[in-house]
Amino acid sequence: MGDHRTFLRDRSMRLPSEPGFWRSPLRGPWLTALLGAVLLAGITVLFVTGLLSYAAYNPELRANDRTADHGLFGFYLFAWPTDPYWLYRLTQGLHTTVGVVLVPVLLAKLWSVIPKLFTMPPARSAAHALERISLLLLVGGVLFEFVTGLLNIQLDYLFPGSFYRLHLYGAWVFIAAFLVHVALRLPKAVRVLRDGPPDDLASGRRKRRERGAQGHGRAEPADEGEREPDLGTGLVAPRPAPPTLTRRGALGAVGGGSVLLLGVTIGQNFDGPLRRTALLAPHGGPDPGTGANAFQINKTAAAVGVTREEAGDGWRLIVEGAHGRKLRFSRADLLKMRQHSAALPIACVEGWSTSDQHWSGVRLRDLAELAGFDPRDGLPGVFVASLQRSGAFRHASLRDNQVRDPRSLLALRVGGEDLSLDHGYPARVIVPAAPGVHNTKWVTRLEFGGDR
Repeated sequence: MGDHRTFLRDRSMRLPSEPGFWRSPLRGPWLTALLGAVLLAGITVLFVTGLLSYAAYNPELRANDRTADHGLFGFYLFAWPTDPYWLYRLTQGLHTTVGVVLVPVLLAKLWSVIPKLFTMPPARSAAHALERISLLLLVGGVLFEFVTGLLNIQLDYLFPGSFYRLHLYGAWVFIAAFLVHVALRLPKAVRVLRDGPPDDLASGRRKRRERGAQGHGRAEPADEGEREPDLGTGLVAPRPAPPTLTRRGALGAVGGGSVLLLGVTIGQNFDGPLRRTALLAPHGGPDPGTGANAFQINKTAAAVGVTREEAGDGWRLIVEGAHGRKLRFSRADLLKMRQHSAALPIACVEGWSTSDQHWSGVRLRDLAELAGFDPRDGLPGVFVASLQRSGAFRHASLRDNQVRDPRSLLALRVGGEDLSLDHGYPARVIVPAAPGVHNTKWVTRLEFGGDR
């Protein structure tokens, strides 16, 4: 009885930094390497599509750039194209969907390496110190990026400051630590994965080695903690607890969680019944309203302070152009002009998008000509202002290539019907491949050349 009490007392005083505190028999280099390989591929997709999303905002235009000074971070920026017209729908849909799907993988990866976070002493050499610092930045950075990204998808801005700025700068800090970590750990991860998985039923290091020696199974490769137990805990528990789940079962749970999240998220990219499956997306559920305007709305007119009275008969569109030219049009005036149509989706930074909607209205390039610009000399970009009173995107700037595209419209109707007030009545901008926030609703002024 005395020995039993001593054992319990010793165990209750055991610290996370001591060998034996972490007892799961599932942890090991192979499981960690496999989860890391999945994250390596997924995070690469997230980073590339995230940078493309930033480029799509045309950050060299001051009206769109929500970052005070992107400085060196602007080295890759370019004029966002209008072809293919579904480009932003694809890149941002991938960005948000892959991010959500990776959540179970990320949590499993953090669980698999948690003993390493408590390794003592903190650094055994300069190389080990560098790895530890990169690990802290890596864990902190990945949690920050995933948490802020998921909150943005849910339209919950609980963090101080601009999501746009915080998420962008956080991504660069995270990716720097990520690259250092990959450079330090990738060679070993490749070796571990090349050796193949361990015996799924083995419950301890000694048993794995004995079975390996007898030819009945492959022992999991030892990690630094096993070779040097006095220097801290490794991934493999020295005295593992009895297994309650096989590695195969653990991987199945992680994969099943990712598949489940995919199933309740991906529907936000489609109209109709499939959108009802997007249970975790704020724009899931039935399409709003009826008729041609029955597709998703990011912000209603009431939410941003636009009233029916100011969007009614007294509304006028002001078009400013070359040499101080200023024109005023009523909605009836615009409807008398030559009407053009385009089938384009709306895709928002939160990840949701619509199917192609059939828009009709006046081409932006035609309005630029009326403002005094000759297409033979090149058309300028345009600054777009809205009746919207609240919110971050009361205006936007479009580049010259977007104005030139014949599918870029000041839309007056959708699906053969007048725009609803929530969809931007009396007029809204619709541009191929542009982020939804640049398809400005309730347009009140177009200033051609005002983006320069």
